Amino acid sequence: MKKVKIAVLGDGGWGTTLAVLLCRKGYSVCLWSAFASYARYLNRNRVNKKFLPGIKIPDAVEITYKLHEAIREKDLIILAVPSQYMRAVLSKVKNSGYPKEAFYLSATKGIEIRTLKRMSELIYEKLGRVKLAVLSGPTIAQEVARGLPTTAVIASSVKAARKYLQGILMTENFRLYTNSDVVGVELGGSLKNIIAIACGVSDGLGFGANTKAALLSRGLFEMAKLGLAMGAGPKTFGGITGLGDLVTTCISPYSRNRTVGEQIGKGKTAREIIKGMEMVAEGIPTAKSAYALSRKYKVEMPITKEIYNILYKDKDPKKVVRDLMTRQKREE
Repeated sequence: MKKVKIAVLGDGGWGTTLAVLLCRKGYSVCLWSAFASYARYLNRNRVNKKFLPGIKIPDAVEITYKLHEAIREKDLIILAVPSQYMRAVLSKVKNSGYPKEAFYLSATKGIEIRTLKRMSELIYEKLGRVKLAVLSGPTIAQEVARGLPTTAVIASSVKAARKYLQGILMTENFRLYTNSDVVGVELGGSLKNIIAIACGVSDGLGFGANTKAALLSRGLFEMAKLGLAMGAGPKTFGGITGLGDLVTTCISPYSRNRTVGEQIGKGKTAREIIKGMEMVAEGIPTAKSAYALSRKYKVEMPITKEIYNILYKDKDPKKVVRDLMTRQKREE
């Protein structure tokens, strides 16, 4: 049987985790880094100190900064780059003689600010109608890399594609379900990061479990409301890539988005936090995209709007709390 060859584009925590997981399963894996110096560092040290500390990258994982080498003759290409860099990376992939018959899997959670496109829409725009699926769910990279039990979802409009990729990625500790609702799965994975920032702000302000429960429940309602307006299925937001991912991102100490919110609640500005971050907190650009989408589809999303105001209008978090709590009375 032919050995499946896989490229993982993006050396962040999640990309590195997927490379490690797939190598452990016996696949031929190449990990691509956008930066030559960091690719050399990873090759020498075999630990991604910046993004996945404490996890050894197997020697069998090839690491390169040369994109054409990474994608050449591959059967599966996994895209795990930050959402706002996805377009640029896809342009490079297109110009590097990309394999048109390969499967493509988006493992990125976000919405492009300029066009308000989901990652699958971007991939189709840049690469044409390739065989495409998306991966999403409550997947804290450190936990997956350590082999802790985790569930996630592979979504594709083509049943054969999602079943094939389910078989490639699933392990006894990484359980994958399939779903045909690509819109809902992508939106759930993106929008929950905004609510995680809100929960972090709550933590930073010293609020309790009652506050977080309110943010989780009303935040999920906002996510589903926008999703339905954009054509997502109603059940998806109550599942792994909706409620499951939301809860994980809002409570985990490893959650970058919750941590960003917590620092804001303690008095730091978004600009100060971003300046000091190595990793991308996807909720920051997604707040801008989601706020624009709410206006486009005429969907009221008060939590999303106020997180946008905190991040982009420097609104005082304490005033945000007052404004949310004193909104007009209504039924649930």
